[in-house]
Amino acid sequence: MSDTSLPEVGRAGTGLPTVSDPPSVGAPAPEPPWAHALLPIERQDASVHGASRGGWSRRDFVKGIIASGVTVSGLSYFGAGCTPSLPAQTAAGFERLISMNVNGQLRRVDVLPSETLAMTLRYKLGLTGTKLGCDRAECGACTVLIDDVSHYACSTLTHRVRDREVTTVEGLEGPNGELHPVQQAFVDELGPQCGFCTPGQVMSAVALLRRNPNPTREEARQAMAGNLCRCGAYHHYLNGVMRAASMREA
Repeated sequence: MSDTSLPEVGRAGTGLPTVSDPPSVGAPAPEPPWAHALLPIERQDASVHGASRGGWSRRDFVKGIIASGVTVSGLSYFGAGCTPSLPAQTAAGFERLISMNVNGQLRRVDVLPSETLAMTLRYKLGLTGTKLGCDRAECGACTVLIDDVSHYACSTLTHRVRDREVTTVEGLEGPNGELHPVQQAFVDELGPQCGFCTPGQVMSAVALLRRNPNPTREEARQAMAGNLCRCGAYHHYLNGVMRAASMREA
């Protein structure tokens, strides 16, 4: 039988791996084809795409775009020291510098056309007692009073309350720093657990008692239904509402 009748190892079409010559003494071992997958993902991108672009990878480009976008979008909420002074009106004539009645004080603030009351209170006026939870009018953590009626600040545009009276949880403090009766009743009934939802619970209870000083327990339950408590302290808060109502009667 001649040698031409035997398949040659490594020839095309045989499906067998090619057997290469052994490396010479002192030469670096060849890199296996799967070694690239063991590199960190940043080095993978750089090794595949960066060699022809001076080491700049697609991942670097995407990271730069994301970082610049976050920076630009966040500057408008962190005080005048981060951005240059803005005109009182936009090019379309929309007034941005407005006066707000917050907790009995007239405050001047620069407000964007689509800015929510929660953002203005927290990041422009420093009233961080108004919490941001869901930011879509579901949890009630951002509840404030607008003309003594409870509202979700995260779904209320600031420009719509410029001629109305806004009360936050900071505005309930007594002249000598004493707690509001609702706040004291919540403490007595062990309402606050983690405490994140507590400001919104307080504001909803205050709105109820200003509207109905002597509610039934079911009326209190319905009035507090718009406030979620992830700790599950609903009965404690409800007991606090009823305690506050009895203190007002006394």
